Amino acid sequence: MALEIEKILEELSIDLKVAYIDGDDLMPRIAELHNEGELFNNMDKKIPLEDSGCQTLTANAYLGGWGIKEALDQGADIVICPRVTDAAVVIGPAAWKFNWQRNDYDALAGALAAGHIIECGCQATGGNYSFFKEVPSFDNVGYPIAEIKADGSFYITKHPNTGGLVSTGTVTAQLLYEISSPAYLNPDVIAHFDTLKIEQESKDRVYVSGCRGSSPPSTHKACINLAGGYRNGMDLVLTGLDIEEKADAFTNALFNSVGGKEQFDDVSINLHRTDKENPNSNEEAMATLSIAVKSMNPDLVGRLFSAKIIELSLANYPGFFSSGGGKKPGPVIVYWPALVDSKFINEYVHIDGETIEIIPTSQMGFEESFYQKNLVEIAPAPEGKTDKGPLGSYFGARSGDKGGCANLGVWAKTDLSYSFLYNFLTVEKLKELLPDLNNYEIDRYDLPNIKSLNFYIHGILEDGVSSNNKKDGQAKSLGEYLRAKIVDLPISIIKESK
Repeated sequence: MALEIEKILEELSIDLKVAYIDGDDLMPRIAELHNEGELFNNMDKKIPLEDSGCQTLTANAYLGGWGIKEALDQGADIVICPRVTDAAVVIGPAAWKFNWQRNDYDALAGALAAGHIIECGCQATGGNYSFFKEVPSFDNVGYPIAEIKADGSFYITKHPNTGGLVSTGTVTAQLLYEISSPAYLNPDVIAHFDTLKIEQESKDRVYVSGCRGSSPPSTHKACINLAGGYRNGMDLVLTGLDIEEKADAFTNALFNSVGGKEQFDDVSINLHRTDKENPNSNEEAMATLSIAVKSMNPDLVGRLFSAKIIELSLANYPGFFSSGGGKKPGPVIVYWPALVDSKFINEYVHIDGETIEIIPTSQMGFEESFYQKNLVEIAPAPEGKTDKGPLGSYFGARSGDKGGCANLGVWAKTDLSYSFLYNFLTVEKLKELLPDLNNYEIDRYDLPNIKSLNFYIHGILEDGVSSNNKKDGQAKSLGEYLRAKIVDLPISIIKESK
């Protein structure tokens, strides 16, 4: 890519210096690293890569921002990056601008927070925002801009005369997106999101400050993709009466016709009861039966399986038709998150015909520094009369995927409502409200500094977005699902919001 860009610049008679970075690709070194004791244990399943039973397709380490800084220090105008963390493209330029040192952890933590907030574009400026009615316009929504200061604090804003909104709420929502622990790990620094402060400075301008940082971990995260076999399936619509009996009639006939369920590596059958009693429209009478199968043998889940479903279209339950939903048939990619010792990371910057090695910070002998946050005492939940209402009328949420796991962040707007949320929404209560989460291990993390809770749900997305059979394979809607639940809310919170 660097060579192609140089050709374009030459054709346009533009004099710019191009650098590129490499060293993220671990595929050529998998066997060597395994011999050195690297097992590439799955971070979620805690099993080694060699026990996956799958062929490894790609393996890339997430590099940090110091290669970018070095390239800029050497006069690069354009830097081509390999697999780097999302925030690295913010940390690198900020470190270059202010000449931060490797152990300026608080400043680096601030830049990491800024990078995390703007990495998903308009999700920080009103997109995917729970309180979307607060957004003045969704026409031409402006992308977020991070204006970073020398101490790592920063402003989030957007261009004037663009749609969207920049508020403490939109910034809080994005800060909660796709995280687990408030100690947010990066190869350059650990940022403690439970220490920062978010303030509305003016219209569409938010100030974020005080994010504390600690020494980076001694490992780099690696994104490994495996060939997980093949899948097929379809979403079938069931209408009217006897929905469960119709679903049983179809699944029994289908799997009897293909030789039984046991021959497949995985069978997923889900009946989604979206039908209503005494419906007012044809659509209100419909439920969806989602059937998906996986196998390492492509013939088992190929055209024959699809044909057997179609054969039953005129030979099974009344009202048969299929929808356009379901996962696309074909190969399955299994996401395998792992850690690799940073001593094995070989990162290089290439510029002006020279190659410069970038040593990971954790390998440079700095004294370890770990910030210990102060415990915050939360007020008791408000007492008195309650009234029923949807949780989402008073609390925002943002959810998303973390490999095979998902996170669900929830935030309050006031101290009073946070005291209720903090005491009310335990893991047990979350499972009570969302019973389809009952079988998953869930961690709760508290971020009282931004009046938030974060729930990390293990294994809900199986082996990642490309392999699971969920209708929402990235858990984007999980937060809005929670907000729709009716709960007993203290009258004091209801009055406060009016």
